Amino acid sequence: MFDKNIYTERRQKLKKQVGSGLILLLGNEDSSINFKDNVYPFRQDSNFLYFFGLDRPGLAGVIDIDGDREILFGRDPSIDEIIWIGPQTSSFSGQADTVGVTEVQATDKLGSFLQHTGAKSQAIHFLPPYRPENILKLSAWLGINPAVLKERSSVKLIRAIVAQRSIKSGEEISEIETAVNITGEMHVAAMKGALAGMSEAQVAGMLHGIAVGGGGNLSFSSILTMNGQVLHNHYSTNTLRPGQMILCDCGAENAMHYAGDMTRTFPVSKKFSTVQRELYEVVLSAQEAAAEALTPGKLFRDIHFLAAEKLVDGLKAVGLMKGDPAEAVAAGAHTMFFQCGLGHMMGLDVHDMEDLGEEYVGYTDELKKSKEFGLKSLRLGRALEPGFVVTIEPGLYFIPELMDLRQSEKKFESFIHYDKLQSFRSFGGIRVEEDYVITPSGARLLGRPVPKTADDVEAMR
Repeated sequence: MFDKNIYTERRQKLKKQVGSGLILLLGNEDSSINFKDNVYPFRQDSNFLYFFGLDRPGLAGVIDIDGDREILFGRDPSIDEIIWIGPQTSSFSGQADTVGVTEVQATDKLGSFLQHTGAKSQAIHFLPPYRPENILKLSAWLGINPAVLKERSSVKLIRAIVAQRSIKSGEEISEIETAVNITGEMHVAAMKGALAGMSEAQVAGMLHGIAVGGGGNLSFSSILTMNGQVLHNHYSTNTLRPGQMILCDCGAENAMHYAGDMTRTFPVSKKFSTVQRELYEVVLSAQEAAAEALTPGKLFRDIHFLAAEKLVDGLKAVGLMKGDPAEAVAAGAHTMFFQCGLGHMMGLDVHDMEDLGEEYVGYTDELKKSKEFGLKSLRLGRALEPGFVVTIEPGLYFIPELMDLRQSEKKFESFIHYDKLQSFRSFGGIRVEEDYVITPSGARLLGRPVPKTADDVEAMR
C-alpha cells in the first residue's frame, strides 16, 4: 500500500475533475468456482484500489463532492469468519484510516444511502460494472435495468479516472518494474526449462509458480503455445516437439497488483531453423524500430503503422510480399500476417483500464477507433504523453484459414506472393514484446533486459 497522502491526493484531484455529485466506486466480492466457499483468488477492482487502496472483499467507496465527505462502506469479520480465515490486522475503521478516510459505515447501509442521495436529485456517478454481483447491486440500489447500466454509467467519471490513471507516478513505475522483473524471470525460466517431450501445461505451471512466488499472481492467463498463429492461444496438453517454436506471452502481477506483460518466441530445438530465424529477425527489427520511435506527442497509431511497414519490408526480403511497404500497409495487406495492434497501456491492469472502454483510454474525440480489420484491434492510438506505460509487441502470424479466405477473394494480389505462402501453412507465429515508460524525451525500457536477439535466445536454449 502507498502512503495515505497519495490516496487522499488522488481523491481530491478526482473531486475537482468531476465537479459535483456523488462518486461511487465499488470494490469486488469473492467469486465462487463451483460452490459458495470454494472461491477464485480474490482480485480487487483496480479503480477502487487506485483511489481507496484497500485489498479485501466487500468494500465500497463513496466520495460526496457537494458535501465534502469521503465514506468507506464495509464491516469487520464475524467470529465465524475469524475462525476460518483468521482476524484482520486491524479493524475496518483502522484500515480506512490508513488510506486517509475517517468516516465508515456498514455495508448494508449503502443501498439506503444511495436511495436517499437519489431522492435529493444529487447525481450519482458510477463506472460500467463488469462483475455480475455488482451489476445486480447497482440495479437494485439505483433502480436501473441491468441491460442499460453500462450506457447509464458516468462518462464524466470515466474520463476523469482515465486522465489520472494514464499518467504513472514514480511510485507506480517502481511497482510496475517489480512486476516486469518477475515477468522477466518467468521468461528466462521458460527459455531454459522448456524441453522436447514436456507439455505446454508443464511449462506454464513453472511460470505460474514464479508469479505466485514473487508475491502476487499472474497478470493474465499465460499464452504458451506451439500454435503461435492463434493470437491468444492458451497452454494445453500439447507435447513440445523438435522443429517447432514456442510462443510465450505471460506476465506477473506484483503484490500491489501492478502488471508486467512480455512475449518471447523460441525454438523447441537448440536453434532456430533458417526460415524461423529469418522471420524472427523480421519481427525483432519491427519491435526495435517501434520502440525507438516512442516519443511524447507522437500518435501511437503512427508507430503501429511504422512497425507494420517494417514487417512488410522484411517479408519482401524473404519473398512473401512485394511492392511498396507504405502502399501495402495503406491497403491493409500487412494484416495477412499482422492482424492485431502493436501494443496497449499497462498499469494496475495488464490492458490498463480496459473496463472503462478503449474509446476513452486509447482514443480521443478527435481520433476515433477504426473499424477496419486489423486496425480495429489496436487498443491504443492516441498521442503519447510522459508517464504512459505501453507495450510494444509486433508479430507475424500464419493463419491457414485467413490465407485461404484472402486468396479466394483475390485480395492483396499486388502485394502478396500467394504461391510461396502455401509452404508456411504450418509455420505458426512469432511475437516479441517489451514494456516501456514514456519519458519527456523518448522512452525507457522497464525492468532488467531479457534475452531477445536470436543469438541470445539460442544461448538460453
